[in-house]
Amino acid sequence: MENQLLGKVHSFQSLGAVDGPGIRFVVFMQGCPYRCPYCHNPDTRPFSGGEEYTVEEIVKKAVRFKSYFGEKGGVTVSGGEPLAQAEFVAALFEELHKAGINTALDTAGYPVNEAVKKVLEHTDTVLCDIKFPTDEQYKNYIGTSLDTVLNFIDECNKYDISIIIRHVVVPGMTDSVENIKQIAALAKRAKSLQKIELLPFKKLCVQKYDELGIDFPLKNTPECDTKTIDKLKNLL
Repeated sequence: MENQLLGKVHSFQSLGAVDGPGIRFVVFMQGCPYRCPYCHNPDTRPFSGGEEYTVEEIVKKAVRFKSYFGEKGGVTVSGGEPLAQAEFVAALFEELHKAGINTALDTAGYPVNEAVKKVLEHTDTVLCDIKFPTDEQYKNYIGTSLDTVLNFIDECNKYDISIIIRHVVVPGMTDSVENIKQIAALAKRAKSLQKIELLPFKKLCVQKYDELGIDFPLKNTPECDTKTIDKLKNLL
């Protein structure tokens, strides 16, 4: 393998079961331009952190777990925001496909450019967060626009990629019936929509924020309970 691109990686998870179809080897890329108020991985935000790997090094790691993947499993690249290193992810996914390994991209959506298009050429599944249903909320809470996410989904449609829409349910912020209905309406934009996953807001990340000396914006917000998730799932 001649490609010697370097990607900044925060960490790896050997056998993940919640990061796409089947059993997945998960690569958490370092660096994220967004500032979600409920971010549970604040340590992946700085682009200055992480450890550098070549495409070949990561493929070798992934291949070791290939026998566990079965028919549906494979490799998921998450973050941070993986598309902030789109050129590297594109090269990685291309080599994974050559090795017969299924690929999944876990993203918050990203401005579409040529590197992002290259990633999508070798992506089997996209897990895309729609964090809020309005542009105003996106600009206030995330630092980008809703159009960025919707345009990214439109681009995925061109490649007939299976899409899983994810949405974090935060009490008092995104847990209303109207909010979930709006998210469901936006999710229909994905032509190959597989499902909508409602993820309950948790505060296991508080210790990370404390260790990093960063204020957690939702530290006084209660966690989302199973009853609320079940009720909102019934709407879908």
